[in-house]
Amino acid sequence: MKCGNKSTWAKKYQQRENNVLRGPPSQMNVSLKGRDFLTLQNYTADELKYLLWVASDLKQRIKDKGEYLPLMQGKSLAMIFEKRSTRTRLSAETGFALLGGHPSFLSTQDIHLGTNESLPDTARVLSSMTNAILARVYKHNDLDLMAKEATIPIINGLSDLYHPLQILADYLTLQEHYGGLNGLTIAWIGDGNNVLHSIMTSAAKLGMHLHIATPKGFEPDLRITKITEQYSKEYGTKLLLTTDPLEAANSANVLVTDTWVSMGQEEEKKRRLKAFQGYQITMQTVKSAASNWTFLHCLPRKREEVDDEVFYSPRSLVFQEAENRKWTIMAVMVSLLTDYSPQLQKPTF
Repeated sequence: MKCGNKSTWAKKYQQRENNVLRGPPSQMNVSLKGRDFLTLQNYTADELKYLLWVASDLKQRIKDKGEYLPLMQGKSLAMIFEKRSTRTRLSAETGFALLGGHPSFLSTQDIHLGTNESLPDTARVLSSMTNAILARVYKHNDLDLMAKEATIPIINGLSDLYHPLQILADYLTLQEHYGGLNGLTIAWIGDGNNVLHSIMTSAAKLGMHLHIATPKGFEPDLRITKITEQYSKEYGTKLLLTTDPLEAANSANVLVTDTWVSMGQEEEKKRRLKAFQGYQITMQTVKSAASNWTFLHCLPRKREEVDDEVFYSPRSLVFQEAENRKWTIMAVMVSLLTDYSPQLQKPTF
């Protein structure tokens, strides 16, 4: 019994792969293949727009049209998690598998990281066995060291300084809701933490104004504030730093907050809850906002941060935001590991 013509089959398969990867010519001269994804500070305005474009494209082709895009076929992803995770782990694991790849979850109990094997050695070993490493770590310096030693892309799944994957999901959500990002005003009311830092290093590049309200002693990192001030001048956007939540909310389109007590800060809980009194986002807060206000929270949420009336209101985009973690993390992996070009028409940003 003879098999079909192998060369003919191979040609058809390769043509199908080319169609999946290339699509129509890209309207942006952007190539991210082989890059690390550690902080949005390292990405230009066009590169951020490209990632959001790819995320929209994958979401439409896979979710809406039911297409199967095996862009990660034959590839593997090492997922190192020093901290607990729901959205980052699930979006990365299911997203990479949906694209035909093999994700491997590695907690500190599963590997020798920092115990019997150094971080540089781990990075070198994983580089020889996988195509990319996604790591959720306590110290951002560990990601920098890993990126220095690895020969494959390193993706920041969260560090003490940044959470870039979360902010891409936020921007995709706002893009879908408002039809564009340019000119929006984001009001951050809460802790000067890693999520805020990622907004600060990217919002101005996309033409968004930023209002930040934090209690005294909980301001964002001064180095990142200086960078944000430079971006604001460069891109012609407004930047407000205040301790007054209502001043930050004034005329804002988007109200954003996050946990006041992050993992590893449990001993500070009493002091933090006292310092953040008056920072809960309520319907009283949103009276100061623009008439088309929306609410974002990266989750998990606690009631002291935002009341139920706002959190579960029709203006709250938190669950759409959570789902979009999957599409944006898939966009990052596809962009770092392939030469994919979106088929969807480029959105207006």
